[in-house]
Amino acid sequence: MMDWRQLISTKRFGMEAYHEPRKDDRSEFQRDFDRLIFSAPFRRLQSKTQVFPLPGSIFVHNRLTHSLEVSCVGRSLGHDVAKGLLAKHPDLADSHISEIDSIVCAACLAHDLGNPPFGHSGEKAISTYFSEGKGKILQSQVSPDEWEDFIHFEGNANALRLLTHQFEGRRAGGFVLTYSTLASIVKYPFSSGAAGKKSKFGFFRSEEESFRRIAHELGIICLQEEPLKYVRYPLVYLVEAADDICYQLMDVEDAHKLKILTTEDTKEILMGYLDEKAKERARHIFNFVTDTNEQIAYLRSCAIGLLIKECSRVFIEHEEAILSGTFSGSLIDHIEENCKNAYITCASLSKEKIYRSKEVLDVELAGFRIINTLIDLMVEAVNSPEKAYSRLLIERISGQYSINAPTLYGKIQAVLDYISGMTDIYALDLYRKINGNSLPAV
Repeated sequence: MMDWRQLISTKRFGMEAYHEPRKDDRSEFQRDFDRLIFSAPFRRLQSKTQVFPLPGSIFVHNRLTHSLEVSCVGRSLGHDVAKGLLAKHPDLADSHISEIDSIVCAACLAHDLGNPPFGHSGEKAISTYFSEGKGKILQSQVSPDEWEDFIHFEGNANALRLLTHQFEGRRAGGFVLTYSTLASIVKYPFSSGAAGKKSKFGFFRSEEESFRRIAHELGIICLQEEPLKYVRYPLVYLVEAADDICYQLMDVEDAHKLKILTTEDTKEILMGYLDEKAKERARHIFNFVTDTNEQIAYLRSCAIGLLIKECSRVFIEHEEAILSGTFSGSLIDHIEENCKNAYITCASLSKEKIYRSKEVLDVELAGFRIINTLIDLMVEAVNSPEKAYSRLLIERISGQYSINAPTLYGKIQAVLDYISGMTDIYALDLYRKINGNSLPAV
């Protein structure tokens, strides 16, 4: 059984030798939040696709707005759960349990930092370059474990690398976040060797030792050594719930703005979360709130509020199973029947009408071609740096990436660090220039 007093630690990754309790206006976890907000990788999320193409005349969510909204929902979940745990365990009043909201809030900001350009199609483009594309010829030149990292490339694992890896010229510990915030973003606490067909895992082979340190410090239960696998850190469930709530409901709102979903369909989906009393209240409000977008926003906020309440209840009621590592599924899987059915309906309709829409598929098609081209050229460049064209490409890569690493695995990782950190716009611009489709203004 994991222990809350050990699970919530203010110790910072990479600064363990300097760890000491501090009394200040900001808690250590609020410092994590601030550090992320002011970081360049977080700012770059504004030009990374969430689901729909980046805005033209209609503004839809990008990775930045999504992360901010997830953070707000995560804060509410953390607040409600902390309040419930303190009521259940008054003896924890002198612990850091009251700061769960700050930890979850910061972790939610960071949860998508490792995602490459062009949404989830970017992840798929990277992994399939190695499993199906030209990158297959490299398999014999790396170890089986290292190859698994490439053919299952995962944004979640890349986020932990971005936050903890010491890039060239940077300080040890990466962002130097608290152990608790770092643990809260690892949705799949196992290495790529345990990824299976879903291609989901939490850390690359290169960050395995870093996660061991985090898990040991916080007392996270280890399930097996090879491939390395742990139970989930408890607060991951809250970060996951906040993400699930936001992307499901906000994608519906975006689809309505883009006229992929009709107003009637959108209202029906969101009304599905409400009981009869709440539906009647909504209809009454709509008698004098006649703006369609405002009506949709009201229903969306009601649905979010209900899901926050339900997920918080599930966490408190299943605390023992969560702390022992035996809890199965997500918090959403255990919410009350009406809410759960509405969520399933929403997810099913989103898959059918939103994620397979022409606009979304066009982004995926473009993303595949752009990322495959960039990886192919960059991997060739770091593999054959003596060639003239390779030297030109290498000049484009920031000095913080270890393109001169002693192993091919390290060199490819440096290429993926560079490409996954790009915005959609930067990747497209570089692709055009490499192909001679555009030239810099003189």
